[in-house]
Amino acid sequence: MKYKYHLRPGYKSQDLLIEIFSGAENEYFLTDLLGSMASINPKIDEINDLWMNDEILMEVSSDIGLFSISKDIWDFAFITADDNQECIIKIDLLLDTNKHFQKVEVDFEKYK
Repeated sequence: MKYKYHLRPGYKSQDLLIEIFSGAENEYFLTDLLGSMASINPKIDEINDLWMNDEILMEVSSDIGLFSISKDIWDFAFITADDNQECIIKIDLLLDTNKHFQKVEVDFEKYK
């Protein structure tokens, strides 16, 4: 199974994020995601259940800095790293070279 994702800016933002839009509902998604990042030693520090937003937010530390993984009930997952765009770019490279993930290019103009 391939998980499909976009590397894209946030809406009305210059900051990049990773949006996993296909496959996040798979029961092995988190294992596969963290496994794809093994080389940066990700460690989940905190898990918050944001019931009012119907999402789970995980704070993750790694060798390349802090980032967040959020997953909602609509089976979308997002990886964000406020003030650490290098972290997002490195994670994109790790996903792009992992057999479980498929990058789908997007038009950045759509998010302005």
